[in-house]
Amino acid sequence: GTLDKHVELEKLVATFLGVEDAMVFGMGFATNSMNIPALVGKGCLILSDELNHTSLVLGARLSGATIRIFKHNNMQSLEKLLRDAVIYGQPRSRRAWRKIIILVEGIYSMEGSIVRLPEIVSLKKKYKAYLYLDEAHSIGAVGATGRGVVEYFGMSPDDVDVLMGTFTKSFGAAGGYIAGKKDLVDFLRTHSHSAVYATSMCPPVAEQIIRAMKCLMGLDGTTQGLQRVRQLGKNTRYFRRRLHEMGFIIYGNDDSPVVPLLLYMPGKIGAFARRMLEKNIGVVVVGFPATPITESRARFCVSAAHTREMLDTVSTA
Repeated sequence: GTLDKHVELEKLVATFLGVEDAMVFGMGFATNSMNIPALVGKGCLILSDELNHTSLVLGARLSGATIRIFKHNNMQSLEKLLRDAVIYGQPRSRRAWRKIIILVEGIYSMEGSIVRLPEIVSLKKKYKAYLYLDEAHSIGAVGATGRGVVEYFGMSPDDVDVLMGTFTKSFGAAGGYIAGKKDLVDFLRTHSHSAVYATSMCPPVAEQIIRAMKCLMGLDGTTQGLQRVRQLGKNTRYFRRRLHEMGFIIYGNDDSPVVPLLLYMPGKIGAFARRMLEKNIGVVVVGFPATPITESRARFCVSAAHTREMLDTVSTA
């Protein structure tokens, strides 16, 4: 059930993001996969980035809406789909789509790339579509005060119709949230399977998120949260620069703390991971089907707690 801690957390999330209301869920994956079907259905059109996370893909498929894929962060590809959707409408009947929604991520977990938010918002407004933004990897990690890609680009939270994020990365906990207009959140409280049928977030987990978020907002009476956001930015840029200078091929934006280093050969990834572990370095290695078969990679996730010495040790390992 809903406890006072859940209510406190939801109010805090809404304040942190600068929106009217927010709702929290016990599982990050289900936040996407169970809420998208509540927002769209038959007669609706989903435009999804080709590199979206599996939770977004599953949610889109479960919704029963028509799905069309645009090339990763490619605005020409997205605009063509939007233009065709408006001109031709639904297949066979040619009726206008009930709803068109664009699904994107703030930072793409396997690419380290940051969404081109200003251009997507511009297209959304031009073609009267809705925007669903998954900030799982960007909330608490980018932006001057850690408020994600919306703050990173200096935009208003009102430009995004559905703000989604998880508490599993920057907040060191579990679960996720949906935030936006009060009407949106009220609708999800009664129509989302994750809200109606799933178990509420564990109270100790909610308290952990509250403490972490208050630290990030400076409500704990310290500037520790802000200092960590700034340190993460410095660490990210330093580590990426080091790898680039050493001749490694890395993907993503310079400000993204997700750093994919290309290994290419699928046969290398197991040996690479074991070799790094022998040197007391924990690294995630990723291959097919999570990536194209010829683009196997190691994924480094930089933290504010990493020191320059640690980053140097990893880069020279």
